[in-house]
Amino acid sequence: MSTASPVSTYAVKLHDFEGPLDLLLFFIKRDELDIYDIPIARITKEFFGYIRYMQELDLEVAGEFLVMAAELMQIKVRMLLPPDPAAGEDEADPRASLIKRLVEYKRFKEVAEGMKTLEADAMLVAPRGYRDADEATVPEETAGDLVRDVSLFDLIASFQFVMDRMPKRSVHEIVRINVTVEEQMAFIVDFFSRRSEVTFAELVVDMKERIRVVVTFLALLEVIRAGTVIVRQMGPFGELSIMRSVL
Repeated sequence: MSTASPVSTYAVKLHDFEGPLDLLLFFIKRDELDIYDIPIARITKEFFGYIRYMQELDLEVAGEFLVMAAELMQIKVRMLLPPDPAAGEDEADPRASLIKRLVEYKRFKEVAEGMKTLEADAMLVAPRGYRDADEATVPEETAGDLVRDVSLFDLIASFQFVMDRMPKRSVHEIVRINVTVEEQMAFIVDFFSRRSEVTFAELVVDMKERIRVVVTFLALLEVIRAGTVIVRQMGPFGELSIMRSVL
């Protein structure tokens, strides 16, 4: 086994980072689970898997994620114990408190999203005869072109899909790979000078080193935040398409 200097780490801080309840709702929606009958063992395994990928990407994992992880483990242990006959109905189900918070959070989130939609619709309304000279022309979209918002968890799911399909190596060889986020940002921008749309798997198809895929994903987050490219999803939890931004 050869050794070399360790690869530099890359940290990305996302200001609009979804919280642990968002992640749990993501699992519930994706797998069409009953929010009132959460399979704790399955959810806990998924939750820890996503935290592992977030840490591997050097994304800022807030303390609330670790608190939620500990709570899920506690609930999982309590569900393995026989129920206490003296406890009330709520106390008999260790998931009750979490379910209540999830339902309340889901309700507030849906209201917030509804208000955001109303705001977006209102911004499209202007008095007759009004036209902003600097207003960009927006091409009309057909019903088939309508897309949904993509969350960070959707992006991590795409990253997980690629990483799980990379060749597994039984011997770990430490080799320094000179690749930076800035270089991969330039690679992505150059790539979209030739292509208008691509999936993340297609973007990294020729990359053999795991670290290069990781750095490219971090670079993708940066160019998305800069508005250089956009990510769309034609249906809930469908394949993600990365597109060149038209400004």
